[in-house]
Amino acid sequence: MTEPITYAGAGVDTEAGDKAVELMKSAVARTHGPEVLGGIGAFAGMFDASALKDYERPLLASSTDGVGTKIVIARSLDVHDTIGQDLVAMVVDDIVVCGAKPLVMTDYIACGKVVPERIADIVRGIAEGCEMAGVALVGGETAEHPGVMDADDYDVAGAAIGVVEASALLGPDRVAEGDVVVAMASSGLHSNGYSLVRRVIEHAGWGLDQHVSDLGRTIGEELLEPTRIYAKLCVALAEDTPGLRAFSHVTGGGLAANVARVMPTGLAATIARDAWQLPAVFSTVQDAGAVPTSDLESTLNMGVGMVAIVAPEDADGLIAASKAAGVDAWVLGDVSADDGRPASPDTVRGAKGVVGGAVHLTGDYRR
Repeated sequence: MTEPITYAGAGVDTEAGDKAVELMKSAVARTHGPEVLGGIGAFAGMFDASALKDYERPLLASSTDGVGTKIVIARSLDVHDTIGQDLVAMVVDDIVVCGAKPLVMTDYIACGKVVPERIADIVRGIAEGCEMAGVALVGGETAEHPGVMDADDYDVAGAAIGVVEASALLGPDRVAEGDVVVAMASSGLHSNGYSLVRRVIEHAGWGLDQHVSDLGRTIGEELLEPTRIYAKLCVALAEDTPGLRAFSHVTGGGLAANVARVMPTGLAATIARDAWQLPAVFSTVQDAGAVPTSDLESTLNMGVGMVAIVAPEDADGLIAASKAAGVDAWVLGDVSADDGRPASPDTVRGAKGVVGGAVHLTGDYRR
């Protein structure tokens, strides 16, 4: 007699999925305020948007992202509760650059096999990140893909929606000559450039348990440092800083390329490389792999996770507010008329389809 074929026998364990939901429920519930209707398990997350009636012209902002190959490090170390914070940061910090306040977020986890405790760790990290960002985690999906992904493989993605009053929208059209460029420190590599970083580690022959004195910890611990979440800070700065022009979230493409995305045609930002001490992880990666500075700059954040463009009279106040919130900040440079110099390793023009102004990098990094 032929053995019956079941869904579990085909590799999908719905009971494991249900157990994962039970393990994550309390963490998700902590992100819910009175605006969230219903509980976990509904077909759609519900959010009471009555407050939007107070807006004159509310604009919805949306973003979606993942965390890239940083997941390889998490899987290798069997540490899964930090990846969630990375995911939240990559999504909501793209939303706040326009001055929007994040409202709701959803997540998607694809895996080869549902291990309830591992899925719960990932979602707990997402929920903790949502708490830090002040956003409600209103829904998600865990999909088991046997035959497509190996049992220990997984990937995560997320999406969020926020709102901004049209008259308060930040962006390139507000940027003016004489504005100040302010850096807000990253917590490390964040979640970009890990294909380069992993290749460097392989080249150096280091294991993730390799202790590096310049870092003060192991390679694995450094690489899993969660991405800093700037959302609450940026929302507060947008509300309290009249001369705030724009934010730039420094992700894929590096510092200069992302700042160039908020430079309008006819203007250029000058960034002084010697305005800050290069964090050890960046010089460690460069030295271990003999990585050209131009490649390092176009891949990693170089210690700057968020940039604010602000009127000169408000720069000191913005820096002080950032520091008071626990995020180091300093002047990177200023905005001036674009002199039209061609693109080069020291001059970046446009990025990710944006046609606008330029960013000039000057000097050398302090190590």
